[in-house]
Amino acid sequence: MTRTPAKTVDDAITSRYSCRRFIDRAVTREQIEHLLDVARHAPSGSNTQPWQVYVVTGETKEAISAAIVADLQTNDERQEREYQYYPVEWYEPYLARRRACGWGLYNSLGITRGEPERMKAQRTRNFTFFDAPAGLLFTISRRLETGSYMDVGMFVQSFMVAARGLGLDTCAQAAFANYHELIRPVVGISDDEILICGLALGYADVDAPENQFRTERTDVEDFTTWIGL
Repeated sequence: MTRTPAKTVDDAITSRYSCRRFIDRAVTREQIEHLLDVARHAPSGSNTQPWQVYVVTGETKEAISAAIVADLQTNDERQEREYQYYPVEWYEPYLARRRACGWGLYNSLGITRGEPERMKAQRTRNFTFFDAPAGLLFTISRRLETGSYMDVGMFVQSFMVAARGLGLDTCAQAAFANYHELIRPVVGISDDEILICGLALGYADVDAPENQFRTERTDVEDFTTWIGL
């Protein structure tokens, strides 16, 4: 059983979630090309369209996963991302939200604080693309600036929303950026590019407990200031 394709834009946006287990069902090149064709209409500053995309499947995807998983055996987690994603010091309300997300996922799998090996095993699944049949890697030229990161984010979001229209699910994965040195030679990413993130694409395993977990979202009034209305 797979998820019903989204019928409206609102449904596509609100039904999207970070899928962390996929079934063994192929995604075709035609499907991926369609999603990229839709996503390329994402806005970008002065229409610069700064994104570059590497689509990996089959042996190439497995080679990426094997290299990272092997590295994890001796190096608990690389911290070689070429850009600063998170704050150096966490503070509220962001710290509480981050913890709720992490522990909510672990709790859905019955993983407790006293089980570091099970936690590591779940983190490692990031790098097998959560068993998805296809993975994407997004890069930009390292000569670009902060605005281009925003552009890539809108492109990735457009891709993920469009995927829901085909009944597909996704998981955006910044964790791959920590392993750009291992990924570059496998995929052929040049030194002129910064790896922003990866993305898993496929059909969700709707019965998997980790796919029952949903993060909470704040109410509109918590982040909106109305002026003149």
